Amino acid sequence: MSTRRNFIGTSLAGMAALTLLPAVNSFANTGNGYLREPKSKFKLRFALVSDIHYGQPGTDFAANTGNMVKWLNQDHDKNHLDMVIINGDLVHNCPDLLPEIKSRYFDKLSVPYHTIPGNHDFADASVWKNNFGYEDKYTVEFGDIGFVLANTADTKGTYICPDNVFIKAALDKFADKKIVLVVLHIPPINWNKNDVFVDCPETIDLLHRYPNVKAAFHGHDHLLDGVRYTGNKFPHFFDSHIGGNWGTNYKGYRIVEIDEQNAIYTYQVNASQNPVLNSNKF
Repeated sequence: MSTRRNFIGTSLAGMAALTLLPAVNSFANTGNGYLREPKSKFKLRFALVSDIHYGQPGTDFAANTGNMVKWLNQDHDKNHLDMVIINGDLVHNCPDLLPEIKSRYFDKLSVPYHTIPGNHDFADASVWKNNFGYEDKYTVEFGDIGFVLANTADTKGTYICPDNVFIKAALDKFADKKIVLVVLHIPPINWNKNDVFVDCPETIDLLHRYPNVKAAFHGHDHLLDGVRYTGNKFPHFFDSHIGGNWGTNYKGYRIVEIDEQNAIYTYQVNASQNPVLNSNKF
Protein backbone atom coordinates (compact mmCIF):
# COMPACT_ATOMS: atom_id res chain seq x y z
CA MET A 1 0.00 0.00 0.00
CA SER A 2 1.31 3.46 -0.87
CA THR A 3 1.51 6.01 1.89
CA ARG A 4 0.80 9.62 1.22
CA ARG A 5 2.72 12.41 2.93
CA ASN A 6 1.62 16.00 2.64
CA PHE A 7 3.96 18.11 4.74
CA ILE A 8 3.80 21.68 3.50
CA GLY A 9 6.05 24.51 4.66
CA THR A 10 4.47 27.51 2.98
CA SER A 11 1.80 30.02 3.94
CA LEU A 12 -1.69 29.48 2.58
CA ALA A 13 -2.91 32.41 0.54
CA GLY A 14 -6.04 33.94 2.00
CA MET A 15 -6.06 31.68 5.06
CA ALA A 16 -5.74 34.36 7.77
CA ALA A 17 -2.05 33.85 8.42
CA LEU A 18 -2.40 30.11 8.87
CA THR A 19 0.98 28.56 8.18
CA LEU A 20 2.03 24.93 7.89
CA LEU A 21 5.47 24.24 9.26
CA PRO A 22 7.50 21.16 8.22
CA ALA A 23 7.25 17.95 10.21
CA VAL A 24 9.34 17.74 13.36
CA ASN A 25 11.36 14.61 14.09
CA SER A 26 10.61 14.91 17.77
CA PHE A 27 12.85 13.70 20.58
CA ALA A 28 15.74 13.09 18.18
CA ASN A 29 17.96 15.78 19.63
CA THR A 30 20.31 15.88 22.61
CA GLY A 31 18.24 15.74 25.77
CA ASN A 32 15.53 13.68 24.11
CA GLY A 33 13.44 16.63 23.02
CA TYR A 34 12.90 19.26 20.35
CA LEU A 35 12.67 22.93 21.26
CA ARG A 36 10.47 25.50 19.58
CA GLU A 37 11.90 29.00 19.31
CA PRO A 38 8.98 31.16 18.19
CA LYS A 39 9.46 34.69 16.88
CA SER A 40 6.54 35.91 19.02
CA LYS A 41 4.77 34.76 22.14
CA PHE A 42 2.00 32.17 21.81
CA LYS A 43 -1.33 32.86 23.41
CA LEU A 44 -2.33 29.25 22.84
CA ARG A 45 -0.31 26.11 22.07
CA PHE A 46 -2.03 22.73 22.03
CA ALA A 47 -1.66 19.18 20.69
CA LEU A 48 -4.10 17.02 18.75
CA VAL A 49 -3.76 13.25 18.99
CA SER A 50 -6.06 10.47 17.79
CA ASP A 51 -6.57 6.80 17.05
CA ILE A 52 -5.15 5.13 20.13
CA HIS A 53 -7.25 1.96 19.71
CA TYR A 54 -6.68 0.90 23.30
CA GLY A 55 -7.57 -2.77 23.65
CA GLN A 56 -7.12 -3.79 20.03
CA PRO A 57 -6.00 -7.46 19.92
CA GLY A 58 -2.58 -8.09 18.46
CA THR A 59 -1.27 -4.59 19.21
CA ASP A 60 0.85 -3.26 22.05
CA PHE A 61 -1.88 -0.83 23.03
CA ALA A 62 -0.67 -0.33 26.61
CA ALA A 63 2.83 0.68 25.46
CA ASN A 64 1.40 2.90 22.71
CA THR A 65 -0.85 4.74 25.14
CA GLY A 66 1.91 5.08 27.71
CA ASN A 67 4.22 6.47 25.06
CA MET A 68 1.59 9.03 24.06
CA VAL A 69 1.39 10.35 27.62
CA LYS A 70 5.18 10.41 27.90
CA TRP A 71 5.65 12.24 24.59
CA LEU A 72 3.02 14.87 25.36
CA ASN A 73 4.32 15.47 28.87
CA GLN A 74 7.85 15.83 27.49
CA ASP A 75 6.59 18.30 24.90
CA HIS A 76 4.91 20.28 27.65
CA ASP A 77 8.08 20.28 29.76
CA LYS A 78 10.21 21.50 26.84
CA ASN A 79 7.86 23.82 25.01
CA HIS A 80 4.65 24.24 27.08
CA LEU A 81 1.22 22.97 26.09
CA ASP A 82 -1.99 24.65 27.19
CA MET A 83 -4.10 21.56 26.47
CA VAL A 84 -4.42 18.30 24.55
CA ILE A 85 -7.36 17.28 22.36
CA ILE A 86 -7.82 13.52 21.91
CA ASN A 87 -9.77 13.21 18.69
CA GLY A 88 -11.50 9.85 18.59
CA ASP A 89 -10.91 6.10 18.61
CA LEU A 90 -9.64 6.16 22.15
CA VAL A 91 -10.53 2.48 22.55
CA HIS A 92 -11.11 -0.34 20.09
CA ASN A 93 -14.74 -1.50 19.92
CA CYS A 94 -15.05 -1.68 23.71
CA PRO A 95 -16.46 1.37 25.52
CA ASP A 96 -16.07 -0.52 28.81
CA LEU A 97 -12.35 0.30 28.53
CA LEU A 98 -12.95 4.05 28.61
CA PRO A 99 -12.69 4.31 32.43
CA GLU A 100 -9.41 2.37 32.33
CA ILE A 101 -7.73 4.48 29.66
CA LYS A 102 -8.89 7.63 31.43
CA SER A 103 -7.63 6.74 34.90
CA ARG A 104 -4.44 4.90 33.91
CA TYR A 105 -3.29 7.24 31.14
CA PHE A 106 -5.20 10.42 30.35
CA ASP A 107 -5.35 11.58 33.95
CA LYS A 108 -1.54 11.41 34.03
CA LEU A 109 -1.23 14.12 31.38
CA SER A 110 0.40 17.24 32.80
CA VAL A 111 -2.07 19.54 31.04
CA PRO A 112 -5.87 19.73 30.69
CA TYR A 113 -7.30 17.45 28.02
CA HIS A 114 -10.51 17.18 26.03
CA THR A 115 -11.86 14.13 24.22
CA ILE A 116 -14.35 13.34 21.48
CA PRO A 117 -15.60 9.91 20.30
CA GLY A 118 -14.54 8.11 17.14
CA ASN A 119 -16.27 5.27 15.32
CA HIS A 120 -14.44 2.61 17.36
CA ASP A 121 -15.51 4.06 20.71
CA PHE A 122 -19.14 2.92 20.25
CA ALA A 123 -20.24 5.89 22.31
CA ASP A 124 -23.07 8.38 22.50
CA ALA A 125 -23.75 11.37 24.73
CA SER A 126 -24.59 9.28 27.81
CA VAL A 127 -21.52 7.05 27.50
CA TRP A 128 -19.27 10.08 27.07
CA LYS A 129 -20.81 11.99 29.97
CA ASN A 130 -20.53 8.98 32.28
CA ASN A 131 -16.81 8.73 31.55
CA PHE A 132 -15.65 12.30 30.98
CA GLY A 133 -18.29 14.53 32.53
CA TYR A 134 -19.44 16.10 29.26
CA GLU A 135 -21.43 14.91 26.27
CA ASP A 136 -20.27 13.84 22.82
CA LYS A 137 -20.67 17.34 21.39
CA TYR A 138 -19.61 20.50 23.19
CA THR A 139 -17.63 23.71 22.97
CA VAL A 140 -14.45 24.94 24.63
CA GLU A 141 -13.39 28.58 25.00
CA PHE A 142 -9.88 29.91 25.43
CA GLY A 143 -10.17 33.68 25.49
CA ASP A 144 -11.01 34.88 22.00
CA ILE A 145 -10.49 31.37 20.56
CA GLY A 146 -13.37 28.89 20.37
CA PHE A 147 -13.43 25.14 19.77
CA VAL A 148 -16.38 23.10 18.48
CA LEU A 149 -16.16 19.34 19.01
CA ALA A 150 -18.77 16.83 17.81
CA ASN A 151 -19.32 13.09 17.41
CA THR A 152 -19.28 11.55 13.91
CA ALA A 153 -20.38 7.95 14.65
CA ASP A 154 -23.09 6.05 16.49
CA THR A 155 -22.86 3.34 19.14
CA LYS A 156 -22.41 0.65 16.49
CA GLY A 157 -19.55 2.47 14.79
CA THR A 158 -21.58 3.61 11.81
CA TYR A 159 -20.27 6.84 10.29
CA ILE A 160 -22.71 9.73 10.66
CA CYS A 161 -22.69 13.45 10.02
CA PRO A 162 -22.20 15.60 13.10
CA ASP A 163 -25.23 17.29 14.64
CA ASN A 164 -25.43 20.28 12.31
CA VAL A 165 -28.03 22.03 14.46
CA PHE A 166 -25.48 21.96 17.26
CA ILE A 167 -22.64 22.99 14.93
CA LYS A 168 -24.58 26.03 13.70
CA ALA A 169 -25.61 27.07 17.21
CA ALA A 170 -22.00 26.78 18.39
CA LEU A 171 -20.66 28.79 15.46
CA ASP A 172 -23.32 31.44 16.02
CA LYS A 173 -22.35 31.61 19.70
CA PHE A 174 -18.73 32.08 18.69
CA ALA A 175 -19.46 34.69 16.01
CA ASP A 176 -17.42 37.32 17.88
CA LYS A 177 -14.40 35.08 18.48
CA LYS A 178 -11.25 35.90 16.56
CA ILE A 179 -10.58 32.23 15.76
CA VAL A 180 -12.81 29.15 15.76
CA LEU A 181 -11.49 25.61 15.21
CA VAL A 182 -13.67 22.55 14.61
CA VAL A 183 -12.72 19.04 15.75
CA LEU A 184 -14.43 16.02 14.12
CA HIS A 185 -12.97 12.52 14.14
CA ILE A 186 -14.32 11.59 10.69
CA PRO A 187 -14.05 14.26 7.96
CA PRO A 188 -17.38 15.42 6.50
CA ILE A 189 -16.41 14.81 2.88
CA ASN A 190 -15.15 12.01 0.63
CA TRP A 191 -12.41 13.61 -1.45
CA ASN A 192 -11.94 10.57 -3.68
CA LYS A 193 -13.26 7.05 -4.20
CA ASN A 194 -10.60 5.52 -1.93
CA ASP A 195 -11.61 7.56 1.12
CA VAL A 196 -13.56 6.01 3.98
CA PHE A 197 -15.20 9.20 5.18
CA VAL A 198 -18.79 10.45 5.00
CA ASP A 199 -20.30 13.17 2.81
CA CYS A 200 -21.95 15.90 4.88
CA PRO A 201 -22.56 18.86 2.56
CA GLU A 202 -24.44 20.81 5.23
CA THR A 203 -21.46 20.55 7.57
CA ILE A 204 -19.08 21.70 4.84
CA ASP A 205 -21.36 24.65 4.11
CA LEU A 206 -21.29 25.67 7.77
CA LEU A 207 -17.50 25.46 7.92
CA HIS A 208 -17.23 27.69 4.87
CA ARG A 209 -19.95 30.14 5.92
CA TYR A 210 -18.26 31.65 8.99
CA PRO A 211 -15.09 33.68 8.25
CA ASN A 212 -13.66 33.16 11.74
CA VAL A 213 -13.70 29.36 11.34
CA LYS A 214 -10.11 28.79 10.29
CA ALA A 215 -9.67 25.00 10.11
CA ALA A 216 -11.06 21.57 10.94
CA PHE A 217 -9.06 18.74 12.52
CA HIS A 218 -9.62 15.03 11.96
CA GLY A 219 -8.28 11.59 12.80
CA HIS A 220 -9.73 8.31 11.51
CA ASP A 221 -7.43 7.64 8.53
CA HIS A 222 -4.13 6.57 10.11
CA LEU A 223 -2.27 7.14 6.84
CA LEU A 224 -3.05 10.85 6.71
CA ASP A 225 -0.80 13.30 8.51
CA GLY A 226 -1.09 16.43 6.38
CA VAL A 227 -3.83 18.65 4.99
CA ARG A 228 -6.67 18.49 2.47
CA TYR A 229 -8.95 21.31 1.36
CA THR A 230 -12.61 22.04 0.69
CA GLY A 231 -14.09 25.05 -1.04
CA ASN A 232 -11.87 28.09 -1.24
CA LYS A 233 -8.81 26.62 0.46
CA PHE A 234 -10.48 25.68 3.75
CA PRO A 235 -7.99 23.31 5.46
CA HIS A 236 -8.72 19.95 7.07
CA PHE A 237 -5.73 18.68 9.07
CA PHE A 238 -4.87 15.09 10.05
CA ASP A 239 -2.54 13.78 12.77
CA SER A 240 -1.46 10.23 11.87
CA HIS A 241 -2.12 7.75 14.70
CA ILE A 242 -0.95 6.56 18.12
CA GLY A 243 -2.09 2.93 18.00
CA GLY A 244 -3.85 0.42 15.82
CA ASN A 245 -2.34 -2.10 13.42
CA TRP A 246 -2.06 0.09 10.33
CA GLY A 247 -1.14 3.59 9.22
CA THR A 248 1.95 5.75 8.87
CA ASN A 249 5.27 4.13 9.67
CA TYR A 250 5.61 6.40 12.68
CA LYS A 251 3.31 7.39 15.54
CA GLY A 252 2.77 11.04 16.17
CA TYR A 253 0.58 14.02 16.89
CA ARG A 254 -0.15 17.53 15.59
CA ILE A 255 0.80 20.80 17.25
CA VAL A 256 -1.13 24.05 16.76
CA GLU A 257 0.32 27.38 17.89
CA ILE A 258 -1.51 30.72 17.87
CA ASP A 259 0.48 33.88 18.50
CA GLU A 260 -0.56 37.26 19.87
CA GLN A 261 -1.27 38.53 16.35
CA ASN A 262 -3.63 35.57 15.74
CA ALA A 263 -1.28 33.94 13.25
CA ILE A 264 -1.81 30.18 13.36
CA TYR A 265 1.01 27.67 12.87
CA THR A 266 0.65 23.91 12.71
CA TYR A 267 3.02 20.99 12.18
CA GLN A 268 3.17 17.25 12.63
CA VAL A 269 5.48 15.65 15.22
CA ASN A 270 7.15 12.31 14.48
CA ALA A 271 7.01 11.29 18.12
CA SER A 272 8.08 7.65 17.77
CA GLN A 273 11.23 8.86 15.94
CA ASN A 274 10.81 6.38 13.12
CA PRO A 275 12.90 7.92 10.34
CA VAL A 276 10.71 6.49 7.56
CA LEU A 277 8.27 9.28 6.66
CA ASN A 278 7.73 8.35 3.04
CA SER A 279 7.47 4.82 1.67
CA ASN A 280 6.01 3.22 -1.43
CA LYS A 281 5.54 -0.33 -2.68
CA PHE A 282 6.04 -1.01 -6.40
